[in-house]
Amino acid sequence: MSLIDPQLKAILVCPTCHGDLEEDDAKGVLRCQNDGTEFPVRDGIPIMLVDDAKPTGEG
Repeated sequence: MSLIDPQLKAILVCPTCHGDLEEDDAKGVLRCQNDGTEFPVRDGIPIMLVDDAKPTGEG
């Protein structure tokens, strides 16, 4: 099951590096494939604010 609408996900990119995002349903986040930064998804709405992001260093 997708966290957000597929059409919305298709146009979203990481606001810091413009990398592609992948969904992590278990954690409820969108993760940047380049730098690993995680952005929360609340009630189907991605919160793409850098201040709310969680850097993971996994990218």
